[in-house]
Amino acid sequence: MRNEALPSLNLTASRPESLLAPRKLAFAVAAILLSFLSGPLSAQAPSPLASSPKPPAAPARWKGLIGEYGPEDKPIFILEKDGYLTFLSPPSPELRLEQLDLGLFTISSSDTLINLRFDLDTNSVAASLHFGKKEFPRRKEGPDQGQVFRITPQHPVEELRTQALADSPPQEGGPFRKPELVELTTLDPAIHLDIRYATTNDFLGTPVYTQARAFLQRPAAESLVRALHKLQLLGYGLLIHDAYRPWYVTKIFWDATPAEGKIFVADPKEGSRHNRGCAVDLTLYDLGTGKPIEMPGTYDEMSPRSFPDYPGGTSLQRWHRDLLRRAMESEGFTVYEHEWWHFDYKDWREYPILNIKFEDLHSGQGLASAR
Repeated sequence: MRNEALPSLNLTASRPESLLAPRKLAFAVAAILLSFLSGPLSAQAPSPLASSPKPPAAPARWKGLIGEYGPEDKPIFILEKDGYLTFLSPPSPELRLEQLDLGLFTISSSDTLINLRFDLDTNSVAASLHFGKKEFPRRKEGPDQGQVFRITPQHPVEELRTQALADSPPQEGGPFRKPELVELTTLDPAIHLDIRYATTNDFLGTPVYTQARAFLQRPAAESLVRALHKLQLLGYGLLIHDAYRPWYVTKIFWDATPAEGKIFVADPKEGSRHNRGCAVDLTLYDLGTGKPIEMPGTYDEMSPRSFPDYPGGTSLQRWHRDLLRRAMESEGFTVYEHEWWHFDYKDWREYPILNIKFEDLHSGQGLASAR
């Protein structure tokens, strides 16, 4: 443990006695210790949809501690909640931590005294957590904020592109609505684009789109604008990562992704809701600064941090994630269960799978003028 002086802390205000009665806290700690010998992590409850006041940013000194520790099937979450560094080992309850020294915390009551010690590197980033008599290594869940998640494609992308362009989408029985794709940037200047798949800044490390554009079927596009207007009142705009996606790109993604990542990509045999022009990948940005808002995980990250009910991170990150979800769901979109950024429009079943490249879109083939 390093001996640098701590910043001023209000230890009295963070006493865990204010959280739980001593007997309940002692029982909770005992349950956590016993849980490491029991079964796998239970499913997390969905995030509540009720609005709450915007929380402050977490203290910078906790940034290197927040994360997941231990085995993947029974993780320990160190997160920030309500201004406290918090210990969570589901299904046991959350416990607030009291800081004693740099990297040293405690869960304490009159009956129990349990210390938690973080092994810190020279940048004050934890490499492991010591809890009781056990050591739990920190896991690398995904890229750091501002970085891009990458996979090693199963086959060269150009080879996959040639195969996908030569193939055809699955046959479907209609009837379907006539496609009426609208280019989103024509609808409101507060819709910004960051179309990663048109750049090397995507999970494959190479462009798959020929143009950085975004389209949705008109009813979905108009609903998106209404959600945007609600968010603008709170100081946020929408940053679009992807919307309509030609079917051949869905096939590239599927064939490039290893088996363990396929829950994050659509099966081309069924087609994607992106292919129908009724799905959008997006996040929030700050209207004042133009900068993207930090979420618990990064866009296109193939890890549990992408789940809409992921419990880790900070109060502010989760608040922003849930705000985006509330705004979108209020206008007929539903969040995808594995990706906080992916939303499907309610009428997606009424549109056919499309395989038109962006440069080939024109009136009569699905592209409508804004009105």
